[in-house]
Amino acid sequence: MRTSLAAFAKTITMPDLSVMQDETFSASRIRIELLSGLTVALALVPEAVAFAFVAGVHPLVGLYAAFLVGLVTALIGGRPGMISGATGALAVVMVALVAQHGVEYLFATVVLMGILQVTAGALRWGKFIRLVPHPVMLGFVNGLAIVIFLAQLGQFKVPGTMENTGHGMSGGVWLSGQPLLIMLALVALTMGIIYIMPRITKIIPAPLAGIGVVAGLVIAFGLDVPRVGDLSSIQGGLPSFHNPFGEGLGLYGTPLAPLNLNTLEIILPYAIILAAIGLIESLLTLNLVGEMTGKRGGASQECIAQGMANTLTGFFGGMGGCAMIGQSMINVKSGGRTRIAGIAAALFLLIFILFAAPVIELIPLAALVGVMFMVVIGTFAWNSLTILRKVPLTDAMVIVLVTAVTVKYDLAIAVVVGVIVSALAYSWNNAKRIHATTKIDESGARVYAIEGPLFFGSAEGFGELFDVEGDPDMVIVDFDQSRVVDQSALQAIEALAGKYQAAGKTLQLRHLSRDCHRLLTKAGHLMIDSDDDPEYQIAVDYDVRTGVLGGGH
Repeated sequence: MRTSLAAFAKTITMPDLSVMQDETFSASRIRIELLSGLTVALALVPEAVAFAFVAGVHPLVGLYAAFLVGLVTALIGGRPGMISGATGALAVVMVALVAQHGVEYLFATVVLMGILQVTAGALRWGKFIRLVPHPVMLGFVNGLAIVIFLAQLGQFKVPGTMENTGHGMSGGVWLSGQPLLIMLALVALTMGIIYIMPRITKIIPAPLAGIGVVAGLVIAFGLDVPRVGDLSSIQGGLPSFHNPFGEGLGLYGTPLAPLNLNTLEIILPYAIILAAIGLIESLLTLNLVGEMTGKRGGASQECIAQGMANTLTGFFGGMGGCAMIGQSMINVKSGGRTRIAGIAAALFLLIFILFAAPVIELIPLAALVGVMFMVVIGTFAWNSLTILRKVPLTDAMVIVLVTAVTVKYDLAIAVVVGVIVSALAYSWNNAKRIHATTKIDESGARVYAIEGPLFFGSAEGFGELFDVEGDPDMVIVDFDQSRVVDQSALQAIEALAGKYQAAGKTLQLRHLSRDCHRLLTKAGHLMIDSDDDPEYQIAVDYDVRTGVLGGGH
C-alpha cells in the first residue's frame, strides 16, 4: 500500500489551533499547564533513574530518554495531555541486550525501533487499537496500576545497596524501625495533602503541593530519609549527537554496533518487540487519556510521534521510551490539557539535569512515592471489582487474565492474550447463533432462511440445518439475515450443494450481499469437476441486466 507524501504529512500535523486558542493562550491556563509540567518532571526523575537501573545503563541514559521522547511526543503526538518517557515495560526487554552486547547496541536498537514505529504510523496501523475490547482495557488499567504500586516498593529499601546483576537491579535492605515509620508517615502526609488540597484551592496542583510541603519539612527538620540523590546523581550536560553505528568504542567505553547484517540480526528481534510494546502501551494510554479528557486522539499520528522520538533518542544516547500512564495521570489530574504541559515537563527535566540537580536531589523519595500511590488509586478501575459478577463470565475472565498477565509478564503479552481470548469467546458465541426457519413457497420449493453469520465456527452447525432426503426438488437458501464470511463457509456451502446434487435436487442461494457474492465468485463459483465427485454449480439470484444481486443489501 503506497502512502503519498501529502497523506503522510497529514498524519504528523500539529494540533488543532482552535483548541490551542481556546485552552492555551490565557494566563490562568498557562500557569496550570506549567505547574502541571513541573509536577510531572519532579515525578519523572526517580522513575527515569530507576528504569535506567533496570535496563543496566547509566542513569543519564534514562533521563535523556525521558527528556527527548517526552519533548517530541508532546510537540507532535496524537493526544495532548499525554506524557512519554523511559518506561519499565521497555527496560525489562532491554536488559538482556545491554548485558550481552553493550549500550551501543541498545542505542542502535532504539533507532530501528523508532523506524518501525514510524512505518506503522505511516501505514495507519494505529487504527487496529480499536480491536482491543473494553474488558482488555480494564485489565490493562488494573494491571498497570498494580505494576506502578509494586515499582514504588523498591523505594522502601536503603538506597546505595543495590547491585547490577546483568538482569537489572537486585539486592537492597528493607527499611525497618524508625526510618520505616518516618517514611510511611511522609508518604501518608503527601497523600493526605493531595487528597485535601483540591478542596482548599486549585491554584497549585495538589501533587506539586504535596511534594513541596513534604520536601520543605524534611529539609527544615533535617530528617534522615531516602532522597532522590541517594539513587544517583542526575547532574549532566546537554545530550549530544552520537552515532551508535560504526567501529571502535562509543559512550561509556562500550563497542559501537557495526553497520552490517550481523548487527541487524542481533537488534531486529529486540526492535520489533520494543516497537510493539511501546505502541500498544502508548495507544492504550491515548485511549485512556481521551476518555478522561473527553477528547479523541490520532492513533496513527501517535505512532509516528513515538517513532520519531525514539529514532532521535537513539542518536542522542537515550534508552528510548513510550507513553507513561502514571505520569499521564499525574498531568491530567493536575489540570494539564494541552501540549504546553508535556513540553514544560521535558524542559523542566532538562533544567534539572543541567542546573538544578543539587536541589532536586534533596527531594525525599517519600513525597514522590505518595504521589505515585495516589496515581495508583486513581488509575485502578475500582468499579471493575463490582461488575465482575454482572458482566458475562468470559468478560470477567478476560479482565482478571489481562490484569494477571500484565503484572506477571508485560503489557504487550497481556493485551495480545486478552484480544485472542475475547476473539475466541466471540467466535464461540456467534457459532451458536446460526439457525434457520423454513417454509414452502408458492412454487413448492423449501426456503431455508438462515440467521447468524456463516464462518468457520458455525460451518458444521450450518450443515446440520438441512434435510437433504426429505426436501423437495427445489431448495432455496436465503441469506438475507446472514453473511458468508470465510473459506470455511464456502466449503460448507459447497459440501451442501454436493449433497443436493447427488440427490438430484437443485440448490439456489438468495439475498447474498455484494461482499458475499464477491467471495463466492472469487472462489470460482464453487464448481467441482472431477472423476470422483458429481458435477454441479450453485445458482445465485442475479439480475444480468443491472448486475445487482436480487434483493441484495
